[in-house]
Amino acid sequence: MSDIHPLILCGGSGTRLWPLSRAHQPKQFQPVNGEGSLTFFQSTVQRHRADMFSDPIVCVGSRHVQTVARQLREIQSKAHIITEPVARNTGPAVLAASLYLAGAKPDAVLVVLPSDHVIKGELNRLIAQMHRAVLDGLIVTFGIQPSYAEKGYGYVMDGGQFDLYPGLHRVESFIEKPSTAIAQSLIDTGFAYWASGISMFRASKLIEEYRRHDPSTFAAVSAALQSASPLETEAGLLLDERHFIAADSQPTEKAVFERCKDIALAPAAIEWDDVGGWTSVHSIGMKNESGNVTSGDVVLFDTRGSLVRGGERLVAVVGMNDVVVVDTDDALLVTNKSSAQDVKRIVEHLVTLKRREAENHRSQVTEWGTIKSMQAGPGFAMDLLSVDGGKTVTLVGEEGVSRILAVIRGGVRLIGDQTQSELTPGLSAMVATGRQAVLVNTSDTVSEVIEISCGNASVLGLPSQPFATIPYDVRAADYA
Repeated sequence: MSDIHPLILCGGSGTRLWPLSRAHQPKQFQPVNGEGSLTFFQSTVQRHRADMFSDPIVCVGSRHVQTVARQLREIQSKAHIITEPVARNTGPAVLAASLYLAGAKPDAVLVVLPSDHVIKGELNRLIAQMHRAVLDGLIVTFGIQPSYAEKGYGYVMDGGQFDLYPGLHRVESFIEKPSTAIAQSLIDTGFAYWASGISMFRASKLIEEYRRHDPSTFAAVSAALQSASPLETEAGLLLDERHFIAADSQPTEKAVFERCKDIALAPAAIEWDDVGGWTSVHSIGMKNESGNVTSGDVVLFDTRGSLVRGGERLVAVVGMNDVVVVDTDDALLVTNKSSAQDVKRIVEHLVTLKRREAENHRSQVTEWGTIKSMQAGPGFAMDLLSVDGGKTVTLVGEEGVSRILAVIRGGVRLIGDQTQSELTPGLSAMVATGRQAVLVNTSDTVSEVIEISCGNASVLGLPSQPFATIPYDVRAADYA
């Protein structure tokens, strides 16, 4: 049973959960229950840490590799990281992981797990129950008993139970995101299940099906894996972009499952939610006697059935029902629950305006600490760098941009081209245009540095991008 390998997929941008979820900090890396709780990704990893599972394989886009690595370290989990140079949907990522694993263990079993779902119940028991069928060559997809007619989900139709495998059913058909009326008619038959995105198969079986049904994608992903380069600081590899981009951008369900005769359905008696919007966050949250779900510094009066998430300041809501209020350090969302799915339209508008709030939070967590953008405008930016004890920050020079560094707490060593200096509170130093600087926190406590950058307006903050963050080449290492 230890040959069951969790494959955790970390794609997706989660635009319906803006302003919590951003393009560079999507929902899977955000805390499930507010500040201090595990993230969706970490919860997925933890859910499948048991004797029956090997270390997980994580598929992630190149911009989020360091985030994955940091969050794995926070929960002391090892993993193999497969980095996608470009997004090609779930199919090519799952195929790459299968090829990666099959090289050493052709009969190893993969269980594919989206990283941004909330699950309660005995999923692992069902996975163990399906193991024999998978070893016998079936591909198992896990279905959820629908509780309402959701047009945003795919549906799997039950084709009747297998005799040899208790709890396993045949698949009659797949139906992709029907209208609400059709979804209700499917549910009324009693044979329809939501497609959860969770599946299980032998690595060699998925490879065989891709060879049969999509040989060009099989060739592209195989070549991308053969030409992959190892990650510099983590266990894993970066797929070769020249080949990987040629793979057909399709989900595994459409590329393989809908064409495969050996597909099966495992109905899962679990609580499941893909957390596709703020109404879902409210539905799965712990409610008080008024039906409200809150986190952070929140005060409510005469308010019912609402979701209110506070940030760094007090949020007070008076006399409102069925609303969503989400406060972050640079954006505030207020909507009624019935319109919460339209939040993605706000994000689309922000992208059109080239607003930074669509891409990044004002504060960003890094390997060495945090960056918080304080203020920016044409040709200048001011950031607060909080450097953890024993960590190193490399600031790569930008042509036409100079920097002033001022320590306000703790102390750092500033290393220039041929100079070193010790900066303590009240001391500052200048980094000349285009020059690289290294900050080393030699203590075991956090040090804070104000960085003021001036110069090239095409690099620094613009009016359409308030609080724009300077591009950093960030590397972290223990100070030795």
